[in-house]
Amino acid sequence: MRRLYVAGPYSNSSVIGALDNMRRGMRKATEKFLEGWAPFAPWMDYHYSLMLRGDEKLTVEDYYAYSIAWLRVSDAMYVLKGWESSKGTMAEIEIAKEMGIPIMWEEVESTVMA
Repeated sequence: MRRLYVAGPYSNSSVIGALDNMRRGMRKATEKFLEGWAPFAPWMDYHYSLMLRGDEKLTVEDYYAYSIAWLRVSDAMYVLKGWESSKGTMAEIEIAKEMGIPIMWEEVESTVMA
């Protein structure tokens, strides 16, 4: 299986908007899994926060570092529509380009070698 980093908007000005972004991202990762990819989807990280105990904590920076570690070993990146509104996704795209990781865009469904 080839590793696929699925990227796109996560946070939103409303809780419903953030949940919708999570749903869209997790659904696309599921579709890619069914297509034979091994997807990494940052939207699934919420479970780590649910498992924290006592004084344990994870910061936003911890989550960013965790995601980027997966991006760096991915065979390709898939970017969801709406990425232009996400600073995090824009940064991930730049890293993928710097590393020569192929990027697929949801709008076009074509692969672009960065």
